[in-house]
Amino acid sequence: MSTPRDRSRARSTGKPTAFAVALLMTVVACGGGSDDGGSGRGGKGLERSSVTVAALPLADDAPLYLARDRGLFEKEGLDVRIQPVQQSIQALPALSKGQVDVIASANYVTFLQAHEKGTLDLRILSEGARVAPHMMDVLVPEDSDIRSVADLKGKKVAVNILNNIQSLTLNAILGRQGADRPEYRQIPFPQMGVALEKGQVDAVHAVEPFNSAIQKQLNARVLVDGGSAPVENIPISGYVTTADYADENPKTAAAFRRAIAAAAEIATRDQDAVREELPEYTKVTADQAESIRLPAYPVTSDASELRRLTELMEEQGLLTKTIDPGTLLVE
Repeated sequence: MSTPRDRSRARSTGKPTAFAVALLMTVVACGGGSDDGGSGRGGKGLERSSVTVAALPLADDAPLYLARDRGLFEKEGLDVRIQPVQQSIQALPALSKGQVDVIASANYVTFLQAHEKGTLDLRILSEGARVAPHMMDVLVPEDSDIRSVADLKGKKVAVNILNNIQSLTLNAILGRQGADRPEYRQIPFPQMGVALEKGQVDAVHAVEPFNSAIQKQLNARVLVDGGSAPVENIPISGYVTTADYADENPKTAAAFRRAIAAAAEIATRDQDAVREELPEYTKVTADQAESIRLPAYPVTSDASELRRLTELMEEQGLLTKTIDPGTLLVE
């Protein structure tokens, strides 16, 4: 007899593929995102049961995969199809067009900016992850002459996306310590180790699981904890959708939120559950998963915590006007 874990794996294979191909296959197979004979109707009174989620292979997404593999989505009457992507921004056009329903691990900076520009009418279904100690670090080679944050002035530091959550938080840390900013270079997380080893950059700002991998493989040294003051516990990513989707599918959205909240509670009280899940959808091994520093997984969304992020974005010019996160949270 197949288990919920077996059935969910059959719906979503673990290794990332080209997003456009995966999305096309989903649309063809599922009739545009629904497996309800084209009607879009779901069981248990839901507007629809099928939900397509674009997700990254990061520790941030552990509750999504826990909800899938422990039958929490199934309990809510949901059939969640996960489509792997390498950057959440890759899925933004598909979200805007309704080709995916939700983006997990959506970095707030990019999506709040899209909302401000009017390219996306953003709604936040659930918080995904908040910064925790050493879940992201600025790393330098072991023999680097960069000994303090003050030495970063004018140095090349790799970030996954320019003008985003990594530079935003690091700039705040540097500002608190009275240090000047570096020059940022955009390098995808999987390529940061090679760039550091070859001297293409002076430092990398890496998140887990890449953070631990680079430290182990290159014996890289931690220069500064990317989750230190004044950005402790700041929200960094969430499960986002569009206003149209949230308005048209309130019961489906509520069911999705309940499943994620239940999974986040598991992840919070039992980190071993997360560590067991990570090898199922990331490239880390079971041994590597044991040493990874995990983010915080909030069970409920907090507008005041999200406001810390929007205010910081305003201070650094990443938003040109005030956004009240409370108006974006789906209740």
